[in-house]
Amino acid sequence: MIPHDETEADTRANRIDPILSAAGWGLLDGSKVRREVICPGRIMSGGKRGKSLSCDYVLIYKGHKLAVLEAKKASVSHRNGVGQAKDYAERLAARFAYASNGLNWYQVDMMTGKEGDLALPFPTPDQLWDLTFSRPNTWRDRFGEIDFETDGGKWELRYYQHRAITAALDAIAEGDRRILLTLATGTGKTSIAFQIAWKLFQSKWNLSREPLRRPRILFLADRNILADQAYNAFSAFPNDAVRGARSWGILQ
Repeated sequence: MIPHDETEADTRANRIDPILSAAGWGLLDGSKVRREVICPGRIMSGGKRGKSLSCDYVLIYKGHKLAVLEAKKASVSHRNGVGQAKDYAERLAARFAYASNGLNWYQVDMMTGKEGDLALPFPTPDQLWDLTFSRPNTWRDRFGEIDFETDGGKWELRYYQHRAITAALDAIAEGDRRILLTLATGTGKTSIAFQIAWKLFQSKWNLSREPLRRPRILFLADRNILADQAYNAFSAFPNDAVRGARSWGILQ
């Protein structure tokens, strides 16, 4: 029997969280369960903001957002959250979308379009990884072993930055030699470039595709002030790993 006063927070804590933990989410090395604010809300008159878009659960493994889960309280149909889950999964480029009220579960494969009620147990991180990436890839695994640099948690990737970085690294892992990212002004392109460089540097990726040495990475800017900003953005690298020619607007 469902208590009439059970809230969504109760359902999450008492019903959904234990099921995710039993599947290894948040416990297996490399797996994370987090809540993500996708958009803080439209700015309204008087400086107030509208309702934010927040995903209840984002399931991350080896740096990839594999699934999102939208929760509803136990007294509400689990299917009520399917639309939101699909929307969030599309925004985050997650392969799977789930909705649950703690009693019943619904799964959507965003790639194939297959969807329907899910019988427990919930998929483990490795199971979702294998479903998302059918072919093994050594470099994808190596990139996944390197955490994003967040300056001790002071800085967090926005969802579209994460999408850009992941797409670039996946292309590199597949052997693509040319990659173009097009982003609007103010979206943090320098930060995105830093995170890609960080993963390549720490994993010892190079053109030979043998992890024997760290790569040389050239960062170009058309103004000295932008090169100065890049020095700050790349400050997590050791001092002897960053060299530049400021007069040319170049960070190398």
